[in-house]
Amino acid sequence: MAERKPGLGRQIWEDIYEHKFTYGLMFALLLSAFAVIYFTHLNRQTTTELDELLSHKDRLNMQWRNLILEQSALAEHSEIEQKAQGFLMMTRPLAKDEKIIKIP
Repeated sequence: MAERKPGLGRQIWEDIYEHKFTYGLMFALLLSAFAVIYFTHLNRQTTTELDELLSHKDRLNMQWRNLILEQSALAEHSEIEQKAQGFLMMTRPLAKDEKIIKIP
């Protein structure tokens, strides 16, 4: 009978077993490369999100400053008097119409 040659699968496994350190290093290198790609992607996503949040913060700060300016303008006495006289038809009471009340 003819001598039977070992199968291809068996030869592959024997080769892997003989060079297991080399294949292990190649696997670790491949794993490391994918980890670098993944963490680079996460870093870029986080940086983009940070930029969006910072621009949103800037818009909110600008809106807050505008509201503070508007509040200070509306809180001025002259502005309040003008609105009271214009919209509500209020007038200052005359001295004879004023009454002083003393609280015991």
